[in-house]
Amino acid sequence: MNFTFSAATGVAFFMICLFGILAVGYLLGRITIKGISLGSAGVFIVALLFGAFLYDPMGAAVANASDALKVIENLGLMFFVTAVGFIAGPNFVANFKKNFKSYVLLGAIIIFAGALGCIGCIYLERLISNVPAEDYASLTATMVGVLAGSLTSTPAFSASKGAVAAELESAVSAGYAIAYLFGVVGVVLFVQLIPKLTKADIVAERSKIVAIDTGKKAAGEKKLIDMDDFGLMPLALAIVIGIVVGSLKFGNFSLTTTGGCLLAGLIFGHFGHVGPINLMPKSTTLKALRELGLVFFLAGAGIKGGASFVEYFKPIYFVYGIIITIVPMVIGFLFAKYVLKLPLFNNLGSLTGGMTSTPALGTLINVAGTEDVANAYAATYPVALIAVVLASQLIIMFFS
Repeated sequence: MNFTFSAATGVAFFMICLFGILAVGYLLGRITIKGISLGSAGVFIVALLFGAFLYDPMGAAVANASDALKVIENLGLMFFVTAVGFIAGPNFVANFKKNFKSYVLLGAIIIFAGALGCIGCIYLERLISNVPAEDYASLTATMVGVLAGSLTSTPAFSASKGAVAAELESAVSAGYAIAYLFGVVGVVLFVQLIPKLTKADIVAERSKIVAIDTGKKAAGEKKLIDMDDFGLMPLALAIVIGIVVGSLKFGNFSLTTTGGCLLAGLIFGHFGHVGPINLMPKSTTLKALRELGLVFFLAGAGIKGGASFVEYFKPIYFVYGIIITIVPMVIGFLFAKYVLKLPLFNNLGSLTGGMTSTPALGTLINVAGTEDVANAYAATYPVALIAVVLASQLIIMFFS
């Protein structure tokens, strides 16, 4: 019996790969050692392994496999951040007003520490490897990629590629792919370890963050009109607006799809309705799409990262990635705890935003047992987004 891949069987094969990765990833994520598990990040690990060892067969079977993965990754990212925006929206404004200085300062401190770590690693590599001056630009391009991967920041990755010469774009991509693995897993494990190491009372800490967030203003007794049973229409509209807003450029800077969809979700969630029209999807819809979006994003990013991971991997760059992930994360946590004196879950929520770590937010929501940590993430994320893009471009400008 002859079997050949047609367009239809190619799509079927792609779907088998995608959902097979999700199934195995969730099984891996359920493995718990002393109360610590990978959770949804298990999907990323499986996707990375798949990309490293099985991407070529998939690419041979599926036309434009890279484009298909980008669609899955972007679709997942839009679902996740828009749902997070809707969930955080009702409490966001009051929480941001109350903690504005803390969120801005913490986001800036985290990215500043990451940038200093990157610069330190550049000088260390020049010294260790005796890098000649003519190779400084290549090294800096790779290390800026490592910075973007360590902070799992797609906007910084894109901005860095745009800021270097065309022949150095592959160096940025290599650094990003090498550092991205620990960038995801490191923060996911950190937000689980800290409550255990500090022997935190989860219930008490949860009540502190809820006490800070003041809740949404009542819309009165007005009967609101739902556009559909699940609230998919306002969610789809928010995504459309988010894509448009994220595409606007101010010089070399843009919010990107991530920032645009997050902003649109926050605004829709904050107002809740326009006249009699309900803008809030059902909470069950938001939770389902938040989780589905997260694992789609992790699967798409993991397969693509795995495909280039083996080709470009160098142990020393992986070590640099670990340093650039851990240093700002620890400094940010200690600064928030002892200087800003934020409650634990405000601290960790802000930390996930400052590290621009989408997977870690999903994990933290499960650890804390409340959606309210998304408020701190949403408040710190825009500050970190802008800061890491600017930091990447400045490092390229002054250290190449």
